[in-house]
Amino acid sequence: MSPTASSPSVAARMSRQSSRDTAQELAVRRLLYAAGLRYRVNARVPGMPRRTVDILFLGPRVAVFLDGCFWHGCPEHATSPKANAEWWRTKLDRNISRDRETTDHLTAEGWTVLRFWEHQPPEEIARTVHDLVRARRTRASRP
Repeated sequence: MSPTASSPSVAARMSRQSSRDTAQELAVRRLLYAAGLRYRVNARVPGMPRRTVDILFLGPRVAVFLDGCFWHGCPEHATSPKANAEWWRTKLDRNISRDRETTDHLTAEGWTVLRFWEHQPPEEIARTVHDLVRARRTRASRP
């Protein structure tokens, strides 16, 4: 059972938390699109129900995840809530475990998985993704 919010301000903040189309996602997608790359957004993970990839390149088989520091356990910026601490620890640990499972599944299926933290600059992320996707496309087109 889900715990109730520890205060009205916490409840309001959590209800506004976006799970897709975050500012970082939009910035990275704009940069990739401007660089001429086309991709799928919030695409289902092949073979895994109820899982999605933030940015998916089908041909080169590249899956890009833009993970929030709080929700996915960034080693640099993750925090642990004091209210409902045990429930939150279980929830956040489950998120981290699910991320690993998704990465392992995609890798086993031949996908390249890239994971970035929300604090990383969109330009840096887009450059890394662009270079990898172009390299995979070039490699695939060689006889």
